Amino acid sequence: MTMTTDILVLLIIIAVLVFLFITELFRVDVIAIIGMLTLVWVGILTPSEAFTGFSSNAVISIIAVMILGYGIEQCGLMKKVAKPIVSLAGKSENRLISLISLTVGGISSFLQNIGAAALFLPAIRRICRESEIPASRLLMPMGFAAILGGTLTMVGSSPLIMLNDLLNQAKLDSYGLFGSTPVGMVLLVSGILYFVLGGKRLLPRRTPEKARKLTQRKLIDTLNLNSIVYLMRIPENSSLVGKTREEAGLWENYQVNLLALADDKEVEYAPWRLTRFSANQGIAIFGCKEEVTRFFEDHNLQKCDDPKKFNYIMNPESAGFAELIVLPGSNVVGSTLRTIALRKNFHVEPVLLLRGNEEFRGDFSDVPFEPGDIIIVYGLWEKIETFKKNENFILASTIEGQTPKKFMALKVGLIMAGVLVGVIAGAKLSVVLLSGVIAMLLLKVITIDEAYKAVDWRTVFLIAGLIPLGVAMEKTGAAVLISQQLMVLLTGSPVIVFLLAVAALTTLFTLFMSNVAATVLLVPLVINIAQAAGIDPRPMALMVAVCTSNSFILPTHQVNAFLMAPGGYHTTDYMKTGGLMTVLFIIVCVGFMYAFYM
Repeated sequence: MTMTTDILVLLIIIAVLVFLFITELFRVDVIAIIGMLTLVWVGILTPSEAFTGFSSNAVISIIAVMILGYGIEQCGLMKKVAKPIVSLAGKSENRLISLISLTVGGISSFLQNIGAAALFLPAIRRICRESEIPASRLLMPMGFAAILGGTLTMVGSSPLIMLNDLLNQAKLDSYGLFGSTPVGMVLLVSGILYFVLGGKRLLPRRTPEKARKLTQRKLIDTLNLNSIVYLMRIPENSSLVGKTREEAGLWENYQVNLLALADDKEVEYAPWRLTRFSANQGIAIFGCKEEVTRFFEDHNLQKCDDPKKFNYIMNPESAGFAELIVLPGSNVVGSTLRTIALRKNFHVEPVLLLRGNEEFRGDFSDVPFEPGDIIIVYGLWEKIETFKKNENFILASTIEGQTPKKFMALKVGLIMAGVLVGVIAGAKLSVVLLSGVIAMLLLKVITIDEAYKAVDWRTVFLIAGLIPLGVAMEKTGAAVLISQQLMVLLTGSPVIVFLLAVAALTTLFTLFMSNVAATVLLVPLVINIAQAAGIDPRPMALMVAVCTSNSFILPTHQVNAFLMAPGGYHTTDYMKTGGLMTVLFIIVCVGFMYAFYM
C-alpha cells in the first residue's frame, strides 16, 4: 500500500487528539467525540460507521459492569472480600497493592479484564475507606493488574482466545490453556513490583470528584458532633427499666442521644419518646465519654453482650449524619419535633437544630420550626433516604452508604455466579453482563432509576468516541501501511530488534484500535515475515497477542477508562505512570520471549 490522502488526514487527526489528551484542553469524553465527528466531516467515515461505538460490545459491557458494580456495592457482598485483605495488609499501601493485584490478576486470568476490575471496584472502595488510603493510590495498580492478568492463560483476553484460530489458519500448532502463563506471570509480578517499588513517586494522591462531595467528616468536624457509638445492656435491677427517655433525663441530665434499642427479636432505631426501657435490652447511645460513663454508672448498666445487633447503626456504610432543611411554606413550619413525631414516623434521631447563628442541641422537641431551619439527624441511610421524597424537607446531604436489604447479598451472589459461568462458557460478554443487570432489576436488587444513575456517561462517551479511530485505521489502510513499511525495514535485522519492533508496533496499534483488530491484522503479517526470516513464527504470534495488553499510556483501554472517574485520574497520570509501565512491559516481554521461546 501507499500513502493516501485519507491516511495522511487520519494520522493528523490522531496526532491532534493525542495532543488534546495530553494537554486536557477539554474533558476526555469531549475530545473523543470531537475526534469521532471529525472523521465524519472529513469524509473518512460515514455517520453509521462513526456511531458504531455506541452499539459496540465494549460500550455495552462497560455500561453493564457499572450497574453490576453498583449492585454489588449496595448489597455489602464485597465486605467479606475486603475484610481478609485489610486484615492481612493492615494500612500498608505496598501490602495492599500486592494482595489486591495478585487477587485481581488471578481473577482476570479466566475473566475478561473489565469484568475483573468491575467485580473488585466495590471492594477497593471499602478498603480505601477502612485503610484511609486515597482510591487513586490503589485503583490504578488494580486496573493494571487486571490487564496484565489477562495474559496468564489463553482464555484471559480476546486476542489470546483468537490467537489459536489464527495459528490454525496458518497450519501451525496451537497453544494449550497455559501456553502464555510463563510470560504472563513474569509480566504480572513485574507490574506489582513496579508499583511496590515506585508507587509512592508514581501514583497521584488525589481525591476523586465524587469523594470530595462526601459530607460526613465535614459535618462531624464542623459541628463538633459526637460520633462514637456506645453499647450497653440494661439488667433487671437497673433504674432505667420501665422509664421513657424523657423520664430518665437522657439529654437533660446526661446530654446523650438514644440511637437504638434491641431485644431478642428486633432492633428499634431512634425509639419514640414514649417507648419504655425493658430489662435485658441492648442500648446504643452517643455522647461525650464522661457523660456516657456517668450514665452507665448511675443506672447500673452492663457491657453489651451481643454487639452484632447494632452492626447497622454503628457502620458508616449503613448509618450516619444528614442535614434536613425545612422548606418555606411546608406543613411543618410552626410545628415541633413532638407534634410531627420525627422519631416515630421516620426512625431517625435528631441531634442538632441550626437557625442562623443559633444552635439547639439535644432535646429541642418543643422548638417550633421556622423556614430554612437545618436539622441534623442520625440514622440508617435507608431511613434518611426517604426524606428525598418528603415535600416538607430538603435532604441536603449526600447519602454515603446504604443498609443492605435482607437476602440482597445472596441474590447478588447468585447473579454474579451466573455471570461468571456465562463468561467462562464463552458467551458474548456484553450479553452475559447485560443479562446480569436485568436479573438485578427483576430480583429488585436495584431500581431502574438507580441503574441509570450508576452509569458514568463520561466513560461511555470516551470509549464510544475512540472506537471509530480503529474503524478508520482499518478502512483507510493506515494500519496495514504502517505495519508493512515497518516489516520491510526490519528485513535482515537481528531477532531481538525484530521482537522489539513488533512489540512496539502492537503497543501503538492497541492505543487507537481494538486489541482484537490489532491481533487479526498483525499476527498473519508477523507469521509470514518470521517464516521468511527463518524464525519460529509461533512465539512471534504469541508475543503479538500478549502485547495487545500493553495499553497503559492513555485511558483508551476499557479498564483505564472505567477507573478514571473513581480514581480521580487525569490523562497525565496515565502518561506518567502508564508510560513507564509500557516501557517495562516491552522490555520484560521481549527479554523473556527472546530468552525462553526463540
